[in-house]
This record gives sequence, structure tokens and C-alpha cells, in this order.
Amino acid sequence: MAIQDKALQGKVALVTGASQGIGKAIAIALGKRGAKVIVNFLPDANGSTREADARAVAAEVDAAGGQGAVAGFDVSNSASVNEGIKAIPQLDILVNNAGVAINGMLMRFTDEQWLKTLNINLNGAFFTTRAAASLLLKAKDAGRIINISSVVGESGNGGQAAYAASKAGILGLTMSAAKELASRGVTVNAVAPGFIDTSMTQEHLPEAAKAKLLESIPLKKIGKAEDIGDAVAFLAGPEAAYITGQVIRVNGGLLM
Repeated sequence: MAIQDKALQGKVALVTGASQGIGKAIAIALGKRGAKVIVNFLPDANGSTREADARAVAAEVDAAGGQGAVAGFDVSNSASVNEGIKAIPQLDILVNNAGVAINGMLMRFTDEQWLKTLNINLNGAFFTTRAAASLLLKAKDAGRIINISSVVGESGNGGQAAYAASKAGILGLTMSAAKELASRGVTVNAVAPGFIDTSMTQEHLPEAAKAKLLESIPLKKIGKAEDIGDAVAFLAGPEAAYITGQVIRVNGGLLM
């Protein structure tokens, strides 16, 4: 089925952790299809640039043909999420993208590192889904939830026990929510990126490791953030109305 241009006109989307990287690409992709996109960022009282980055992304959404807005709340804090969602009068599309990768070998991984990873990656998706569900149930032409998992959520990866566990949890959340919300027409799917060229990947993937990784990817290249944005925009649109409880792997063939 052909992708319909501006098919998301009149729709409102919330993308968590959208001030950079994959979240930014998702926001812009939704904007290209005509959506109003609320760019979520983590507020910081110490003069962080996150809000400025989020506003810059919102401006790019405008330039792409959508409408950009920003919302600052901490996805790992249920009270913060609830307050943030209360300020949104309409919501048709929720993209749970906010995440953090803290790498380290299992035996040396601290409680704090483990809990931070799960609180942001998994609890954040749960808190936001729970808070937004009532709005999504009212969405015209059915609501959409798209959760961002990872290839390592299915395959595991040495040195990434917490990250892999959190992303595997996202898949369980996706399928369970899909079954609960299907009777009301809300679809819930996950996108599982492989290795994508973002600042997070660059930080954790030295050049030597990157060269070795490329050998294991059938397409012989690292993905782009826009590849994920396009997959999410498809799942958010009318073409994906009969898809729910699925995992869309965007990984260059790394996991088949």
C-alpha cells in the first residue's frame, strides 16, 4: 500500500525523549505526514540545553509540514508523567522512545546503574502508556502506540544486561497492551532498531568494534535515525490499521 502524504493531518503525537537522535528523527517523520508533534524532553533546573534542543526539533517539525510543540517531564517519574499528560487535551499517537544505555559487565554493574536503566527505559514506557491510555481510547480513527525496543532486546548482548533486559521488557509490554487495547481499536506495536548512527551509538561503539559489527550485518552498513522515523511514521498511519502486537525489526538483517 502506498504511503499517504499528510495522512496524519489533524493528529497529535507525543514522542518521548525527542530532543535528539532517534526521537528527533521520529518527530520530524511524523511532522512530514502532517501531525502535530509534542517533543518531550527531560527538564533540568541546572540550565540544561535539553529544552533548547527540543524547541529546535519542534521548529524542524514545523518546517517539515507539521506543527511542533514541546513538553518537559521525566518519564521515569510517574507523578511527572501524569502532570505532563494532563496538559495534553488530545492525543492520537504515543511513541515511547526515551531511553538510556549504560554499559558494563554484569558482575561489576551497580544497583544504581541497573535501576536507572530500567526506570527510564521500561518504567518510563509503562508510566507514559498508562497515563496516556484514556486519551488514546478517545482518538478519532483509533489510537496508536509505538514502543522503541532494540535488537538486543531479542538477542541479548555482552556488557548490556540492563539495556537488553529493559528492551526485552518493552516487547512484553507491547504485546500485553496490544491485547488489552485491541477491543477499543488502539494498536500497539514495537520498532526494534539495530545499530543506528546516533551519538549514543558513537559513544559506545569504538571504530574497531564498528568494523567487526559491519561484517555481521547483511546489508553491510549502520542504519540511520531516519530509518526508524520512517518505520514509526508507517505504524502511526492508516496503512498500519490492521497491525498490532508486532515487532518491526529495522536492523539491516542483523537479526532475522
